[in-house]
Amino acid sequence: QVQLVESGGGLVQPGSSLRLSCTASGDISHLSVGWFRQAPGQQRESVAAVTSVGTTHYSEFLKGRVTVSRDNAKNTLYLQINDVRPEDTAVYYCNTPARTFFGSWGQGTQVTVSS
Repeated sequence: QVQLVESGGGLVQPGSSLRLSCTASGDISHLSVGWFRQAPGQQRESVAAVTSVGTTHYSEFLKGRVTVSRDNAKNTLYLQINDVRPEDTAVYYCNTPARTFFGSWGQGTQVTVSS
């Protein structure tokens, strides 16, 4: 199965913007891919998703501050977060519906929002 690797996280200040990347080991052009996040002690939650035809979906909680996109030529998915807030601090993951269903997750990328 396709492997996904998240990157781009780090320490950022409130109000700044950040772009995360999710690179797949193979072609993902035919797949929907979603972004998720999990804060310490919290349940993993859905952030955004993009379908194979480019349709995007966002969590109402974050809608307006995040943008998901994909570059199929690079087998890469992106998540841009604008106006980051301390509550955005979490490990961010990307995954396909199938891998999500079977509980298969990568290492994620840590985003820490602090002044």
